[in-house]
Amino acid sequence: MAGEDRALANGAARIDFQTDPSRYRHWKLHVDGAVATLTMDVDENAGLFEGYQLKLNSYDLGVDIELADAVQRLRFEHPRVKVVVVRSGKNRVFCSGANIRMLAGASHAHKVNFCKFTNETRNGIEDASANSGQAYICVVNGTAAGGGYELALATDHIIMADDGAAAVALPEVPLLAVLPGTGGLTRVVDKRKVRRDRADYFCTIEEGIKGKRAVQWRLVDEIAPNSRLEARVAERARALAATSRRNGDGDGNGVALTPLTRSFDDGGVRYGFVNVEIDRGQRIATLTITAPEAPPPADIAGLAAQGAGFWPLQVARELDDAILHLRINEPGIAMLVFKSHGDGATVMAHDDFLEANGDHWLVNEIRHFWKRVLKRIDVTSRTLVTLVEPGSCFAGTLAELVFAADRAYMLIGSRDGDNRPPPAIALTAANFGPYPMSHGLTRLESRFQADAAQLDGARDKIGEALDAEAAEELGLVTFALDDIDWDDEVRVFFEERTSFSPDALTGMEANLRFVGPETMESKIFARLTAWQNWIFQRPNAVGETGALRRYGTGERAQFDMTRV
Repeated sequence: MAGEDRALANGAARIDFQTDPSRYRHWKLHVDGAVATLTMDVDENAGLFEGYQLKLNSYDLGVDIELADAVQRLRFEHPRVKVVVVRSGKNRVFCSGANIRMLAGASHAHKVNFCKFTNETRNGIEDASANSGQAYICVVNGTAAGGGYELALATDHIIMADDGAAAVALPEVPLLAVLPGTGGLTRVVDKRKVRRDRADYFCTIEEGIKGKRAVQWRLVDEIAPNSRLEARVAERARALAATSRRNGDGDGNGVALTPLTRSFDDGGVRYGFVNVEIDRGQRIATLTITAPEAPPPADIAGLAAQGAGFWPLQVARELDDAILHLRINEPGIAMLVFKSHGDGATVMAHDDFLEANGDHWLVNEIRHFWKRVLKRIDVTSRTLVTLVEPGSCFAGTLAELVFAADRAYMLIGSRDGDNRPPPAIALTAANFGPYPMSHGLTRLESRFQADAAQLDGARDKIGEALDAEAAEELGLVTFALDDIDWDDEVRVFFEERTSFSPDALTGMEANLRFVGPETMESKIFARLTAWQNWIFQRPNAVGETGALRRYGTGERAQFDMTRV
């Protein structure tokens, strides 16, 4: 298990998403100048749960937690790295995908959250390539099946051994009666542009495709005999490094992602700037974010000196960890309520610092990290609510939590007996570009898709402190309420919302959050996740005679052949 093993209130062991290379059980990270190598060498006896072994470089959530950590560290701690080579430490096998025994024994919620996290990790690899200048090469030295091939698909260039044995495969449909859960179907046709009829054939055979046909069908980029494989990898790495736009510090000094300071108790999680209060009776988790007390540093040297303690970076890491914790360890929570506290002007000053230094590699990484954290919130299957109250600091980057919410309530003026300043929302340049959603639009573009003039009207207000009535008129919040109505309106909404079917709410929210165009990324989270979620509950997959249960037993699955 990654990190410590703490007990939750419900008696289950807490899954920790924090780790570091010194604790990796399944990956080895080696950096040599501009090239880093990530070697997958899964410890088959180090699964997250009992009841299965991670044979043949198969993986569970613990393996992917380490991979996500390594991808993140390569971006922040190794500014000189321009190419990352992903390969296997096993002979004649790259990766056999998600562990079948783990999937067969896991709860439905765990399976779905596992797939969601692996999707986010692979999207993170593609984001590093697109926005950090770190190209990824995958070396397929043997079988790359299911999730193993999906990992390869997330890279920029796939080199496969031409030895008559190495092959790529997506055998989930014929073998397991489920779908490739980490974007395989979408990336085959949308990213690698494989013809639909060929993709249909490829996704319905067990043995996969190898050699020249794999290249001809665009399933891999090139093949090489074992005698030439290492030379080809080195040549390709040099070529990709030469075209990289990564401009990290020449001396190679990055920012160490030091361990987060956290404390857990039955009532929630305490971080430096993020506080999580959990009310399991009401099924609500409240996340309160505190603004920095100090202004941003004067220059990049000051940012480097603060390192992981730089407020935007620290808050992003804490919020990311909190969301993952709530997703996987608190499945009964129905609603995430976002609040904030502190000086909005200081938040805006940090946004201005990031905007002014956007060309610096570290600032670039921080902003793209915030983008990924906000995307993780967007696709979290909980009702998202933001309360803008006296003393709040929803400005700039933090205001994205207002626009990400399914509902946002803002108090008009002050509350009786409360000496904190009335709430205000302030917009910065950060709300108009740096943090697009999975479908490519900013949250404000998505909100105002019917009227571009409303978007322009909001942009004209950059830098102004907008009170509740102004924010409601501009369309930035759902409702502005006075002190007389606030408690009752919010209470009734909370009680009503948490009484609805979580299945219906998940489907409704996911449909309403992503209006407008589709991208490959949004297709993976929308179409694929929806279908896989449904299929993971079908008896043909997970029933007593289903394919997941009978895989490896020698007995054939028995299917209900009714098409639904």
